[in-house]
Amino acid sequence: MENFRDQCIDLLETRGVTLEDIAECARYLQQDYHIDLKKEELMDSVLSVIDKREVQFAIMTAIELDMLAEQRKMNNPKLQELLLRDEGLYGVDEVIAYGICNLYGSIALTNFGFIDKNKYGVIDKLNRAGKNGDRCNTFIDDIVGAIAASAASRFAHRWTKKGESK
Repeated sequence: MENFRDQCIDLLETRGVTLEDIAECARYLQQDYHIDLKKEELMDSVLSVIDKREVQFAIMTAIELDMLAEQRKMNNPKLQELLLRDEGLYGVDEVIAYGICNLYGSIALTNFGFIDKNKYGVIDKLNRAGKNGDRCNTFIDDIVGAIAASAASRFAHRWTKKGESK
């Protein structure tokens, strides 16, 4: 089956998200445990998460749904409005993000909950742009949070007790 990694990276960039932005969010999640950690040290984990086919499918689906809603091309007008205002009780956006986190265990799930609540970095930028009506970012902010949470989890799992990466 085809690998869509480059296509997903391009899609994220068309929506204003770089790999560096995601790595910075992952660094934020690990900053209390690794004080001098640089976002560059997390890039391998970010790429590893995006390399997974299930993650690629989630990215493509999420961005497509955001773009369709933004272009007002949803067939259901009530769903259209829910997505455009990023309705708090909608929850389907988080469910797709959980699918990514589930690939990386409970640390990824708790990391996701934390970053979703605190809206750090590019996630905050996406959320604000979605709330301002400039864009529909109902799905992408959660997808980016899930990728960052999963990358932080992968990094944490690879860290030895001596403080060296495996």
